[in-house]
Amino acid sequence: MIAEFVYSQPVKIWFGEGQFARLGEILNELGSQSCVIACGRHFAPEAEALMGREPRIKAVFGAVEQNPQLSGIEETVRLARAHVADTVIGIGGGSSIDTAKFAAAIARGEGEAEEYFRGTLPFPAERLTIVAVPTTAGTGSEVTQVSVVSFGKEKKTINNPVFMPRAAIVDPLMSAGVPPRTTMNTGLDAMAHALEGYWSRNHQPIPDLMAIEAVRLILNNLERAWRDGSDREARAAMAYASLLGGLSFALPKTAASHACSYPLSEDYHLPHGEACAFTLDSLVRINADERLEHLAQAVGLKDTEELAERIAALKKMAGLRTRLSELGEVDLDKLCRDCAAHPLMKNNPVQLDEARLREMFEALQ
Repeated sequence: MIAEFVYSQPVKIWFGEGQFARLGEILNELGSQSCVIACGRHFAPEAEALMGREPRIKAVFGAVEQNPQLSGIEETVRLARAHVADTVIGIGGGSSIDTAKFAAAIARGEGEAEEYFRGTLPFPAERLTIVAVPTTAGTGSEVTQVSVVSFGKEKKTINNPVFMPRAAIVDPLMSAGVPPRTTMNTGLDAMAHALEGYWSRNHQPIPDLMAIEAVRLILNNLERAWRDGSDREARAAMAYASLLGGLSFALPKTAASHACSYPLSEDYHLPHGEACAFTLDSLVRINADERLEHLAQAVGLKDTEELAERIAALKKMAGLRTRLSELGEVDLDKLCRDCAAHPLMKNNPVQLDEARLREMFEALQ
């Protein structure tokens, strides 16, 4: 018998090659009149050129950092207010989209960005329209109400409906120039989203189906996209897998892999996807149960052990770090304490306290 659930996905999604070329048409449908773009430095020249072709784009903040800072959000807000913007377009990986989300949420407010970051001020009732355009196949941020933001060394995951985009333009051609290492990092991030959404204590039937399909697509296409970035079929499959991964964890939320990723990123400077992947195969083994066995078999594998081995092989293939010894001097006590204390750890189906986490990390020495 299927348990009760409530499912909602308010983002309108435009998916397919060439969809980004329809940006003007999509802005028409949204009623957007004045827009600003938030993007990283790699896309900034193209964003500036786009501003010359689309008169509704009034300004570009083109310096989003890998871990988006409040300072970048404040600059995006300044531009939005200066141009009386009604729309913020985030173009890039999760950092650019999360910057756009946060800026759009507070642009019509009175307080400082730090007050919203700290939770000392509620988000304004009115927000700007958010349009998300991913250029990597991994974060799924275009279909979630999550914004991951940093203030100095402090990094927070803020979950709030005000961050939900109105539109997502998922064009596989946008990821064609992504380098191999980033392709693998973001692809394994999408794998983590799908698996964690599936095994989350809050899992639901509809996200479960999307998680299974996302895992199948990633296993069949990530290596291809990594080896040949011009493989359009693999890029399209990974863009779709990333989208499904975002949808599969949007409601259930992520769990232990993401909980561990934050200390690994903050203290040992692993990129987000690599940090999620660092523990992912270990957690497949720890969380293995009848449901996860079903997923493994549904995607064409023998069992969860083969799933863990396939993830480990992808990491090794791309030269990602997989041992604590590769991270430099590790404070294992602090690492286990910080991982155990992260709120996302509560979503994991197996309770992982500091002692159990130490066992996991010691096996990765």
